[in-house]
Amino acid sequence: ATNAYFLEAPAGTGQKVFDIANELLKRDDVEFCHPELIRPRARKQIFPQQWHLTKTTIDGLTIDASANVAAAHEITQGEGVTIAVIDDGIDIDHPEFSGSGKIIAPRDATLRIDDPRPKDTFGTGVDGDNHGTACAGVACANGIHGASGVAPKATLIPIRLASGLGSLQEAEAFRWAADNGADVISCSWGPPDGDWWDKNDPTHRQKVALPASTRLAMDYATQKGRNGKGCVILFAAGNGNESVDNDGYASYEKIIAVTACNDRGTRSVYSDFGKAAWCAFPSNDFGHSLFNHPDPLTNGIWTTDRIGKAGYNPDELGHAAGDSAFSYTNSFGGTSRSCPGAAGVAALVLSANPGLKWLEVKELFKQACEKIDPREGKYDSKGHSPKYGYGRLNARTAVELAKPKPRNEISINHRFDAPIPDMQTVSFTLEIAETAPIESLTVSVDIQHTYIGDLVISLLPPAETGINSVTLYSRTGGSTKNLKQTFDATTTPALAKFSGKQCNGVWTLQIEDAAAQDFGTLVSFGLNLSFPYVDRIVSSPKTKKLKSASHTAKAKSSKK
Repeated sequence: ATNAYFLEAPAGTGQKVFDIANELLKRDDVEFCHPELIRPRARKQIFPQQWHLTKTTIDGLTIDASANVAAAHEITQGEGVTIAVIDDGIDIDHPEFSGSGKIIAPRDATLRIDDPRPKDTFGTGVDGDNHGTACAGVACANGIHGASGVAPKATLIPIRLASGLGSLQEAEAFRWAADNGADVISCSWGPPDGDWWDKNDPTHRQKVALPASTRLAMDYATQKGRNGKGCVILFAAGNGNESVDNDGYASYEKIIAVTACNDRGTRSVYSDFGKAAWCAFPSNDFGHSLFNHPDPLTNGIWTTDRIGKAGYNPDELGHAAGDSAFSYTNSFGGTSRSCPGAAGVAALVLSANPGLKWLEVKELFKQACEKIDPREGKYDSKGHSPKYGYGRLNARTAVELAKPKPRNEISINHRFDAPIPDMQTVSFTLEIAETAPIESLTVSVDIQHTYIGDLVISLLPPAETGINSVTLYSRTGGSTKNLKQTFDATTTPALAKFSGKQCNGVWTLQIEDAAAQDFGTLVSFGLNLSFPYVDRIVSSPKTKKLKSASHTAKAKSSKK
């Protein structure tokens, strides 16, 4: 506009610009004067105290024992992925969880209300409801004010669970997460630990089974979550310096059990160990002369804490220096800390490749681990350590591995329209000419039958694979008619055994009608084989390489 001017105040003027504007308005030749304040846009960042995310210097000491998260953030920060943290109360008013859309579907599974904030459910004082806020921060704090999560751009489903092990509310928490869009579920809890410093504590020998209701809810999440791709579920291995294999939760086959390693790149003295350990992630530690275990270099992990005097931060160790608002802690730890860290890495992986299924993420973690502490780690011929699983997670490596890669596929679907007689076993074969090793395999069947609860369906691969057979379906479904289904390594984990195996030869689908009175027809049987991308596979995607197809039948002598 005519006679309109822009003036710039010196850098650092701050709110004194209002005084300048008032002085200008006193002039007869100035009709309007409106100050515009410019402030730098907040950006997500990793803070210097967060040694678990990047190499850094703390109190003059260089700490180089991170999960290489800063490098992963050059590719993704978890955008488009949702992490459910099932824990005690979560302070959703914390500034690191602010912003439109950061929090979705909050839930208190114990009280069955939509408020997951810390509460005094058992009359012990709300100060005891601190754990969840720190766990959520480790996973996905925004990283704008004082602490970054591993996946700062991920969305959070905060679920408060203060009910006993095996409770109905426990199962409902997993259902809530899966039904409300969780991609990753982090659980830093489980059966009571023994005293890690006391080798004679009888708790070390206790075995706690996974309750059936919780197992079914976990199965639901891995089967129905993420539109059938399955939620990735992680559990803290435990802090008792005891076998994780005794813990029915963390050792369940559909779970990723996370152990703890320290700021020196070795095992945290309390961390559980065993066959079920899958990977390690940085956490705190303690020195102990009995175990000849040195003091750690830091107090622990810098992350979010409950706002104000509640939480871990008021005490001398937990108070993060420079945190006048008491919103952070510098001493969070345990495998409770490691689990949400690994959950954050899973979120980064799914952000890089949303098409991955839960089991593919678990297998990818195996490849993305660094073999730390090679002398004491006791890694076996398969690369597994009872202390670290397959090693300490490297977030950058995990994200690089997750990037979609070109691959070849062969898809064969032959129509048989062949009978499945009552009380007989029939076999149908497809012969494959391709000689390359398989990366993954799916099997599709289309069966018309009057009672699918009679059926047992097995896949018999070529003898060269060294695998006898895989049961795909075994007398489920009751009186339901007809079965049209695709089986893969997610629904049938035994199919993962074919990875790396040669595929050429005869593949047999065997269908047994195991009870009297009903019969059916195999409409079609198909195989989809994926291969790593190499030039020597000349088939284009979806090319058929079928030598022949056939079927045979054999009568049963008696009813089973």
